[in-house]
Order: sequence, then structure tokens, then C-alpha cells
Amino acid sequence: MKLLRFGAPGLEKPGLLDDDGRIRDLSGIVSDIAGDVLTPEGLTKLRALDVSGLPLAPPSARLGPCVGRVGKFVCIGLNYSDHAAESGMEVPSEPVVFNKWTSAICGPNDDIEMPRGAAKLDWEVELGVVIGKPGRYIDAAAALDHVAGYCVINDVSERAFQLECGGSWDKGKGCDTFGPLGPWLVTPDEAPSPDAMRLWLDVDGRRYQDGSTATMVFDVATLIAYLSRFMSLQSGDVISTGTPPGVGLGQKPPLYLQVGQTVTLGIDGLGAQRQRVVAA
Repeated sequence: MKLLRFGAPGLEKPGLLDDDGRIRDLSGIVSDIAGDVLTPEGLTKLRALDVSGLPLAPPSARLGPCVGRVGKFVCIGLNYSDHAAESGMEVPSEPVVFNKWTSAICGPNDDIEMPRGAAKLDWEVELGVVIGKPGRYIDAAAALDHVAGYCVINDVSERAFQLECGGSWDKGKGCDTFGPLGPWLVTPDEAPSPDAMRLWLDVDGRRYQDGSTATMVFDVATLIAYLSRFMSLQSGDVISTGTPPGVGLGQKPPLYLQVGQTVTLGIDGLGAQRQRVVAA
């Protein structure tokens, strides 16, 4: 299934994409694409629906973030060896973990806001993993059983805030609009293998990132098992798994986003996003 949320910001309704590429309104069935709806039992109930009789959303409906009521937005840094190299950092021996605040979450085609005082706004296409079955101390061999689905994430970053303002990376990662999710959440039965997904990103039509999850340092199962040692993973938690090379910081000389530019990005089998950069 391809699950999604549509409508005005803060008023999104749950939906799914039917076989003809149309949005079907699920609000008469579930309250949101969130919480228990994402558990194996919840997804089984949705999978059994005859969606042909469900209302259609307007063709012009805005797509919201594909998951609602996200409890944790956990990110992994330097998870591609070639991205670590372009960043001038060593390949980590254990996953590098940081957070994006949930207030950063926005729709896949919403504007990216350039924060006040920002000078080094950057892009990062990433595979997002959404937890369905809760767990703690999860064994890597069973980790993928805890996945509700996969989505595209742009881990928007302000490098000066991240690297030059002291403290952790979080202050450069969690500004409003720095976490576009979607366009949809693709359940594992319809998604490509998480170990072989192609990721790409363009700025104003120029390709900067073109990679594959096959080159991740730590694969999805390993990341889920690792994170579950330090926190319980709950239904609707989002894990952003790192970016391949080609970010603005890694260009020679570094190249950063400017107001008025357009970023397009996607993952084969999971859909695409498009964002315009505007002043906050």
C-alpha cells in the first residue's frame, strides 16, 4: 500500500493511493496514518479494504507529511562512506545518532524556509523508515518485522548552525520545514528492498546526488536493532538513515541553497518530492 495524508497543514486527512494513482479518503475508516494504524494488525485491516467505494480526494489536494503524530524523528549521520569522505570525517565504527525536532516535519512539496541568519542551507536525500511494531532490544534478524513502511526524506540542514555554533548537530537539523516526509509511506510488501534503493536529488534541474542504499555503512536492520538498545521504538517513529555523497557541503567549493531555488528528490519505488526555497 501507499499510505498518505492530504489537506491543509494541521488538518490533514488519512488516505491511500489506489491502483489508478488517485487518492482515496480513509477518514471514514481511521483517524490518521499514525499510532496503532501502523502496527501489523492495523495495516492488515487497511489491506483488506475494498477501496473502490471510498471517496476521492480533489486532484489538487496538498500532500501532507505521510505520517502523523510522529513521536521521535531519529537521524543517522555519516552512514555512507563516500559521504563521510566528502565531509572530511572518518567512517564511524558505530552509528552516529542525532535528532530532528518533530516541528521540522512538513509535506513533501511544501516550501523550505531559509532560517533567519542562515548562510549555509544544504540538502540531503535519505531513506526514511517508519516503525510499525513497537519494540525494545530488537534482534537484527527480526528488525524488518518492525517496519510499517518506507518514505523519502529531505534531511535539510543549515551547516553553519550545525557545525559552527557549538554543541550538537541538532540545532542545524531541526529548523521548521527541515523534515519533508513523503509523498507516501510505502509498505514493505510493495517497496523495493531497503538494501538496494536508488536515491537522487537535483537543484534547479542539476543532478547532485545519485546513490544507492546498497552502499550504506549500517543497513536498515542494523540501525533498528542498534537504536532499540538506547530507546524503545514506537509506532510512528521515523528513522532517517543517512545520505549518499553529493551534498552542498561536499562540493568544491561548497555550494549552498539560495532563496528562489527548487530542490527535487526521490527514491525509486517510493516517489518524489519538490520544494522551493523561501525566506522565513
